Amino acid sequence: MDPKTLLSGMFEAAIDAARPALVLPPVLPPRPASGRVVVIAAGKAAAAMAAAVETAWGGCEGLALTRYGHAVPTQTIEVVEAAHPVPDAAGQGAAQRILALAESLGAGDTLVFLISGGASALLSAPLAAITLAEKAALTRALLASGATIGEMNSVRRHLSAAKGGRLAAAAYPARCLTYAISDVPGDRPEVIGSGPTVADPTTQADALAVLKKYRIEAPPSIAAVLSDPAFETPKPGDPRFAGNCYELIATPQSMLSAAKAVAPLPCHLLGDAIEGEAREVGRVFAGLARAVREGKSAFTAPCILLSGGETTVTLPQRAVEQAMEPATGKGGRNVEFLMGFASEIAGLKGVSALAGDTDGIDGAAPVAGAYVDGTTADRARASGYTLSAAMAAYDGHGLFERLGDQIVTGPTHTNVNDFRAILIEA
Repeated sequence: MDPKTLLSGMFEAAIDAARPALVLPPVLPPRPASGRVVVIAAGKAAAAMAAAVETAWGGCEGLALTRYGHAVPTQTIEVVEAAHPVPDAAGQGAAQRILALAESLGAGDTLVFLISGGASALLSAPLAAITLAEKAALTRALLASGATIGEMNSVRRHLSAAKGGRLAAAAYPARCLTYAISDVPGDRPEVIGSGPTVADPTTQADALAVLKKYRIEAPPSIAAVLSDPAFETPKPGDPRFAGNCYELIATPQSMLSAAKAVAPLPCHLLGDAIEGEAREVGRVFAGLARAVREGKSAFTAPCILLSGGETTVTLPQRAVEQAMEPATGKGGRNVEFLMGFASEIAGLKGVSALAGDTDGIDGAAPVAGAYVDGTTADRARASGYTLSAAMAAYDGHGLFERLGDQIVTGPTHTNVNDFRAILIEA
C-alpha cells in the first residue's frame, strides 16, 4: 500500500468513529414519557445529530442549525443552514428562534441540546447592545490574530444571548440534556461551542484580556457590554443548572484511537490537544520525524505518529487590525502545518504526512487537508509555485491543488478537530 492510501484510510477510520449515527443512539435514554420534548442542535454535526435522535426516538419537535452544505434529511426537526466561521443573518435568525423555543419550555419539559464544533459562530445571537456586523468584524479579527479557540470562545460567550450558559438558563425550569461532540483541546464543556448549556467559569475581565493581548480594539458597544456586570454570564453553582446532564459522545482522543486501531504499523499517539502556530508545529514535527528516521528517537521506524488538536494561523498585524485577509490565497491550519512540515523534510525519503480537518473543511475551503512527502518542495518548484511563495501568500490550498495532493472528503457531518498522521518508513 502506498503511503498516501495508507494515511487516507486512517483518516477515514477516524472520521467514521465520530459519526453521530454511530455514537449518539447508544447513549440516549428512553424518550421522556411526559412533558414537551424539544430538540435543539447547533454545529457542523447538528443535522446529523438531530437525525440520529429521530432514529432512536421518532419524529421530534425542534430545530437544527448547521453550516451551509452540512444539512441531512430529518423527519420533523427543522434544519437551518448558516455561515461559518463568520456569523450571518441566517444564523442570527435561527439563534433567536432557538432562544424562543427554550423560553417556551416549563417545569416537566425537556430540552435536548446537541452541540458540535462550529456552534460558536452559527449560534449567533448578540446581546441587544451589539449588532451582527460588529460581532462579525470582531470574529474576523480574532480569527486573524492567532488567538486559541479557548480564548476566542471566552470572548464569544460574553457577547451572546445564547452562549455561556444562557440557553439553559432560558429553558429553566425545564431539564436540559446535552450531548456533545468535542472539537477543542481539553474537551472543556464551556469551550465546546462556547457552552450554551453550562455555567461559565470565565469572566468579562478574561474576555477583555484576550482583546488586549491580541491588540484588538472593540467598538464602543462591545467594550460597554464587557465592562457592565449586568451582562456577566451565569457562573458555576447557579441553581438553574442543577439536575441538568452533559455527556461527551465523541472526542479527538476517541477519533485518534480509532485511527490507531486500523494502523498496519506500530502507532504512537503524541496527544489530542496540540496547539501552537500551525507552520511552526509542522516544523517541530518534521524534526521529530527526521530523528526517528535517523534512529535518534525513542520511537523506532517503521511507525506512524498521530496527533490532534487545534493549531492557529496568525496573519500579519495589518490583517488583524483591518479584519481582512493579507492576500488572495486560500489557507487553513492543516495546510499551514503541512507546508511547515514539507519545508523541513525536503529531499528526505521515507517520511510522509497527512493532515485534515475532520469536518471536511480546512479554513474556508471545501477541502479537508492534504498530503506531503520529501518530494513536495521539489514538485512545487517544478510547478512554478514554490513552497516559500505559497507560505508567504497563506495559500496552502492553492499549492496542494496544483500538486494534486489535496484530501477532499466533502462535508462529513461530524467534527472532532484536526487529524495529523506522519508515516516514517524503515
